[in-house]
Amino acid sequence: MSWEIEYKKKLRTPDEALRCVQSGMRVYIHPGCAEPETLVDALIRRAPFVQDVEIVHMMTMGRADYVAPEMASHFRHNAVFIGGNVREAINEGRADYTPVYLSEIEELFESGAMPLDVALIEVSPPDAHGFCSFGVGVDTTLTAAKCARYVVAQVNDQMPRTYGDSFIHVNQIDAVVESSRPLCAMVKHEITEMHTAIAHNVAGLIEDGSVLQTGIGGIPDAVLPFLMDRKDLGIHSELVSDGVIPLIESGIITGARKNFKPRKIILGFAIGSKNQRARQVGIRTGRWTKDVDGERGEHRFFRKQPAG
Repeated sequence: MSWEIEYKKKLRTPDEALRCVQSGMRVYIHPGCAEPETLVDALIRRAPFVQDVEIVHMMTMGRADYVAPEMASHFRHNAVFIGGNVREAINEGRADYTPVYLSEIEELFESGAMPLDVALIEVSPPDAHGFCSFGVGVDTTLTAAKCARYVVAQVNDQMPRTYGDSFIHVNQIDAVVESSRPLCAMVKHEITEMHTAIAHNVAGLIEDGSVLQTGIGGIPDAVLPFLMDRKDLGIHSELVSDGVIPLIESGIITGARKNFKPRKIILGFAIGSKNQRARQVGIRTGRWTKDVDGERGEHRFFRKQPAG
């Protein structure tokens, strides 16, 4: 049977697709700018029919109405990476936080320590061979989709195709919800004078040929503009944001001196605006991008992340 026939058989409305969520289940949501908002909205509409559903994800960029006080008996969020949309609920004890290294999250799914019943993901439309791309975020989602008992995919024609470990076949998806909507976007962090002063000092430590791991926040964003006079920088990072785009387009980030995957930008997920591009990018799992042995292989590896 061709994948096209299988694909059509799996088409559902959002509410039909989310009927798979039952009381007591654990549901994973694709994080970052790849959050499947159409599915999340349907999940909220599912609330009156379920109790004690645990929702697991890293930082998401969309709404998180499942942490609202009135949802307490229906949903409880368990964060493995706290985002701004759930921070208040965690601080007030209405949601939980599991402290874990990003590189170890996938092991929770694979080992059965945190078994997943349903994975809600967002992907690109399938190619001629039936493969969809995870687009701007592979992170922990590729592994989550492999481990979950049921996979619901929001197939969005505005999700770009990316390369690397970024594909899932239609045969591995249980329900398909088609959509056409912009991806979530991250609100740009304000860069203060203090951020700029710190960034100026940090940038002075970064040599030509360095490999960068970027983070989220005002300081990482402030560092990047100070690197426009460098040569052959590389990226091996769990994430990148819009700040790398001028460096790529100006030929500053080339990856030419990287020991590991030279001339490739390696990341787990991309956050930012719709201006990001997919060129030269290999998107991998969070475990892969945070692998310490891979980092040790670079002669000049430089992390720039804010302290918690």
